[in-house]
Amino acid sequence: MLAGRRVVLGVSGGVAAYKAAYLARRLIERGAEVRVVMTESAHHFIGHQTMAAITGHAPVTGFFADGPGRVGDDVSPHTTLAHWADAVVVAPATAATIARVAAGLSEDVLTATILATERPVVVAPAMHTEMWNHPATRRNVATLAADGYVVVGPASGSLAGGDEGPGRLAEPEEIVAALERVLSGDMEGWAVVVSAGGTREAIDPVRYIGNRSSGKMGNALALEAASRGAKVILVTSAPAPDVAGVDVVQVESAADMAEAVWSAAAQARVAVLAAAVADFRPRDPAAGKLRRSDGPPRIELEPTPDILAGVAAMEPRPFLVGFAAETGSLDGAREKARSKGVDLLVANDVTEPGAGFGTDTNRVALITPDGTVEQWECADKREVAQRLWDRIVTASDAGAAR
Repeated sequence: MLAGRRVVLGVSGGVAAYKAAYLARRLIERGAEVRVVMTESAHHFIGHQTMAAITGHAPVTGFFADGPGRVGDDVSPHTTLAHWADAVVVAPATAATIARVAAGLSEDVLTATILATERPVVVAPAMHTEMWNHPATRRNVATLAADGYVVVGPASGSLAGGDEGPGRLAEPEEIVAALERVLSGDMEGWAVVVSAGGTREAIDPVRYIGNRSSGKMGNALALEAASRGAKVILVTSAPAPDVAGVDVVQVESAADMAEAVWSAAAQARVAVLAAAVADFRPRDPAAGKLRRSDGPPRIELEPTPDILAGVAAMEPRPFLVGFAAETGSLDGAREKARSKGVDLLVANDVTEPGAGFGTDTNRVALITPDGTVEQWECADKREVAQRLWDRIVTASDAGAAR
């Protein structure tokens, strides 16, 4: 359920902060990518190096470049994290942090991140019993609940100083379970096939005809689908993510990819074919390495299987999304959307900065079979994937089982 999900873990200053390390580890074990935001007082209870070692990323603890815990040149760490996250978890959430969030204050980078995000926020309170029972705390918690925050715990048990009673931080497993419920996918149970990467068509055992596709867009699509609860078959020629919910089928040639995609698509609800498949291949690859001394070879080409057309011809067929890498005009992509039988076509100009092969961002146009073109702004490929799956989920044909 958390495979590929982006989680901001907020740690405020309480004795229970040590449990945040266990929680971070549990989240990562479930496949989540975790970034940590710590209040200044949290440093008195757990070191930022501990969280950095567990997550692989230095925690953020301040707004400014010369402050503690500020990393790189990000001038707005709270908004960057707020937009990056699929969810925010605050554990432990002290009475002071709860009060600031309930009042809409942004006095530190943690509360500012919470205020800036539009994603779900899970709050796990931890404090002494008297503080938990105080009318102000109860009012603040009620405000959070009314505003849509998910409150987990607190549990009853041993507290700091030998006290007993409610106020104990919920166990990491309980917090993870609550987060999974919050992020229960709108694609739960869907069977999805995604293709990625570029194919290699052999000239001889050493050389091939190929392209510059990195597979990053397809990987982002697979991760996003898995994070929404889908069971994904990723057919790829590129390095692939190793996360729960994504079964990887490694291929090399267009023929290999066609066989794998057609097999998976026959049982899929959605097929998103993002791979850059070679249109032609050498008709007779050489059995041995071609030698320079023999002079330039004469290579006769033949068409490769049309994978997109093969899926479109299935009866019944999955909801079908094709990709088109163009240079300049989108006229060819419009024609492809009309003629290939797709439900949606995603096109991009690979010569445009930030939208070409191997980049972490993409600027695409969504094209429908009637020729309608919707231009999207340049964004991180995971954000493009999120938006595309949003569109697929809400499409009438994709919303009904096929």
